[in-house]
Amino acid sequence: MAIGFVRPARPGDAPEIARVQLTTWRSAYRRMFPAHVLANLDLDYLTRGWQAAIEEPPSEKHRVLIAVEQSDTATQVVGFAAAGPADEQALAPEEPPLGESTAAVTDLLVEPRWGRRGHGSRLLSAAVAHWRDDGFERAVAWAYEQDEAMRKFLASAGWEPDGAGRALDVDDMLVPQVRLHVAVAEE
Repeated sequence: MAIGFVRPARPGDAPEIARVQLTTWRSAYRRMFPAHVLANLDLDYLTRGWQAAIEEPPSEKHRVLIAVEQSDTATQVVGFAAAGPADEQALAPEEPPLGESTAAVTDLLVEPRWGRRGHGSRLLSAAVAHWRDDGFERAVAWAYEQDEAMRKFLASAGWEPDGAGRALDVDDMLVPQVRLHVAVAEE
C-alpha cells in the first residue's frame, strides 16, 4: 500500500525537485511552449536553483515543500510547491505591491504520472497551514491560460481569478497567464 505525505524540502532533495520540474514541464507544457525551449531546459541549472531556494531562502517565510509517495519497496519525490511573501514576481504589469499579508505560490507541480492521488492537495494544504502560521491572509498564484488542469485544481480548492493577467515572453512567443487568489485567514 502506498502512502503520500508532504515535508519541507532538504538540500539533498534539489535534484529530485529539478527532475520533477523538468519532466512535468516537458510533458504538461509541450503544447504551450516551443519544443526547442523545453528541450534546452538544463537539469543541472534547475538543480542549482532549487538548492539555493532550499539552503538560502530570501526569508523564513519562503518555503519549498515536497510531496512524497512511499510504498513498501520505494520512496519517490513526486511533486513540490514553493511559496513565500508576494513580491514583484507576483504582480501584473504596472500593478502596485500586493502587501505584506499576501503570500504567492511560485511553483506547484506534481509529476503527471503521479497525478490524481492527492499529492497536489496535500502540498496546497501544507502551504496554507504555513501561510496561516506566518500571518498571511490571502494567497495568489499564476496559472497559464492553457493549463486547464492547474486552473481547475486551484478552483476546486476555492481559488478564483482576481482579474489580473500577464503574458510571458518565451522565445518571442507570448504565453498568457491569469492570476488566481484565495483567502487563507482562519475563519
